[in-house]
Amino acid sequence: MAVDLGLAEQADALARGDVSSSELVDHTLKRITAQEDLGAFRVVRAEAAASEALRADKRLAEGERLPLLGVPVAIKDDTDLAGETTPFAVGGDHRPAVADAEIVRRLRAAGAIIVGKTTTCEIGLWPFSESPEYGCARNPWNPDYTPGGSSGGSAAAVAGGMVAAAVGSDGAGSIRIPAAWTNLVGIKPQRGRVSGYPQTDPFNGITVWGPLARSVQDAALLLDVLTGSHPEDVYQLEAPVRSFAEAARTPPRRLRIAVSFRTAFGVSGRLDPEIRAAVQRLARRLGELGHKVFPADPDYGPVGLGLIPRGTAGVADWLDSMPNPRPEARTEIEAKIGRIVGKRLLPLAKRMDPYLHRKVGRVFRYADVVLTPTTAQPPLKVGAFDGAGYHRTQSGVAAACPYAWTWNVLGWPGVNVPAGFTRSGLPVGAQLLGHDSDEATLISLAAELEAVEGWTARRPA
Repeated sequence: MAVDLGLAEQADALARGDVSSSELVDHTLKRITAQEDLGAFRVVRAEAAASEALRADKRLAEGERLPLLGVPVAIKDDTDLAGETTPFAVGGDHRPAVADAEIVRRLRAAGAIIVGKTTTCEIGLWPFSESPEYGCARNPWNPDYTPGGSSGGSAAAVAGGMVAAAVGSDGAGSIRIPAAWTNLVGIKPQRGRVSGYPQTDPFNGITVWGPLARSVQDAALLLDVLTGSHPEDVYQLEAPVRSFAEAARTPPRRLRIAVSFRTAFGVSGRLDPEIRAAVQRLARRLGELGHKVFPADPDYGPVGLGLIPRGTAGVADWLDSMPNPRPEARTEIEAKIGRIVGKRLLPLAKRMDPYLHRKVGRVFRYADVVLTPTTAQPPLKVGAFDGAGYHRTQSGVAAACPYAWTWNVLGWPGVNVPAGFTRSGLPVGAQLLGHDSDEATLISLAAELEAVEGWTARRPA
């Protein structure tokens, strides 16, 4: 069945006429309905998607070709889609967006059909995708566990076979963590690579949107579609020299890979021994592929001072922009910290960027890539933090996920790759972390790893 194909394979099948967009979208909608208990979607655009598929079929029949013409995809519920609300999991008197976000505009320009908006947590704060107002997303590998967050609905939609790829956003690991916990590839691009417009400086520079997919090739294709700046974006990047899809097809040179299990100063958390063993196994595999692999730790310094003002001020901005919001108490506390402290320290946090780039960037004098765990713990149980206050939630999730957020402060790219499964059958992941704007090296290396690991063949029952 063509719906089981990857993103690039679906696009090729549509171009050949082996399947119609209407058939693909119909199968997608049926799978979403059949797996409603996973809670992957907040909004399903059944009627609109079917109508758009008919138009895509007409365009295909007339010989038009675009990268994703007629292919169904999903977006996260932090992204404006004209005619739909963007509650970001917070209850309130939300009004439908009057215009598409730049991400949606680029997806539509590539011919993609957006079948729905996926479940998240309030303002993307946590590594789970649960909220009192909009329910929870569950992990297709075991519905008792979370698929992660805050892009957990997007991860569940892909891992569950509802769509071949989906868009997520990552402000402290929110693409890479769900990818790790659902056996997917998740790419956090370089800051400014993908426009967040109408948000011109998303979460003050720590958040960027990117792809979740089963394969590196599919994630790279979707990243190519999403890549580009809006004239009003604070961060602007030159177009990459070559496409990311081409990078996925190009073997990497012999690389120097630093393996690190160190967390940033002040962040505690016990690394699960099964995750440590999984990352060490991948390190050995990379050595077998001919790369120079050795232990070495980045010097993170006071990197946390670059995160807290940006994140808390960003939450305050989101809540303050909403009409009559009804957030959880722990979300309101985060916003209050942002209003009182975060916004005052925000100029200092941004001024620290050059210092932190120099300090952490020293690791790239002798390494090309840093390999770390993506999370310290396997997937959490659904409801693990139900009713928990701010302090317990914040300390608990920091211990579970201490590895991803540092690269958001730096703005540099990172890619989660599947690293295997725990004895109980839950997926875990590892991060390939790169230097400034070096997504291509990470994608090339991840594709080489995929070819020998074969993670795309493993799917939940």
